[in-house]
Amino acid sequence: MRVTMWEFAVAVDERLLGCSTDSLRTQLAEYERGERREFDADVRFPDSFTGEVMRVMASIPYGETRTYGEVAAELDSHAVAVGQACGRNPVPLVVPCHRVVGADSLGGFSAAGGVELKRALLDHERGAVQTGLDAF
Repeated sequence: MRVTMWEFAVAVDERLLGCSTDSLRTQLAEYERGERREFDADVRFPDSFTGEVMRVMASIPYGETRTYGEVAAELDSHAVAVGQACGRNPVPLVVPCHRVVGADSLGGFSAAGGVELKRALLDHERGAVQTGLDAF
């Protein structure tokens, strides 16, 4: 399915999520409005290195980031391989690949809008955390 987030169309493979398309669209809209920090959808992680990276990404708290190198160290891998796996994430936004950044840059972002959308997502999350906004 395609969803629009800050005017960017993002493809999300809803077949890997244990919730209805309508529920997912509602949750994504709540996230965009700052009313949601986590998604209520069971993720079926692929049985692959990409799935391993996705599990780590899913554990990064809202408003925080990890570097490609930090994720790689956790998986006994390499930063470039982690970056490639992030680019293959079939459920961006729900599994927050935008929270994985370079050591001295934002790194890349494979969803439509690229780094501009990644920056918007990180700014959105950091702003909510820094201002004490809490949707719960």
